[in-house]
Amino acid sequence: MRRRLSTADELVTVLQNASDPRETERVRTRVATNESVIGVRMSTLFATAKLATDIPAAELERLFIHPAYEPRLAAFCILDFRARRRLSAKEREDLAAIYLDHHDAITTWDMVDRAAPRVIGWPILSDVIDFRVLEDLARSDDPLRRRSAITAPLWFIKKGTDGDVARGLVIADLLADDPHPRVAAAVKIYRKHAARRDQ
Repeated sequence: MRRRLSTADELVTVLQNASDPRETERVRTRVATNESVIGVRMSTLFATAKLATDIPAAELERLFIHPAYEPRLAAFCILDFRARRRLSAKEREDLAAIYLDHHDAITTWDMVDRAAPRVIGWPILSDVIDFRVLEDLARSDDPLRRRSAITAPLWFIKKGTDGDVARGLVIADLLADDPHPRVAAAVKIYRKHAARRDQ
């Protein structure tokens, strides 16, 4: 078993050592043209982030502000791995706050999809944070915040009641005419899963 990672530098070094030009080309299709990338397979990135699940807060902060795509995605993966644990209500609230406070670090849809359901959807489903968080995100000018608004309630479909699923459909209705393709696609995904659950 590989050793645990406790600093941002250690994590970034592991990613850099796994860099592959072929992966760089694949990643380039998902990021802005001026965004720095390392070029790492997603399976490698997820495994590396898992080794850093207990990274100190100051080191996690360094990942959130890293200029390259992969360290920031790793930071949101770390939040997701933490959310999978047995946590207190306060710990879930704190985890959600970290996500929301660092939303500006999100530059791609996959950062949202990796973390939003468990990190935001779970504490809302548990009444740890208010549902209005989703409504606020849905009204944002930022399409990635709007994607967070409709991706987080996927947890309602997985673990909630029919009433919880209906609350997610309220967000889908708010975003029904969203012009951004990444938001429109996420709305379609939510409605599709909600319909399957009804069946």
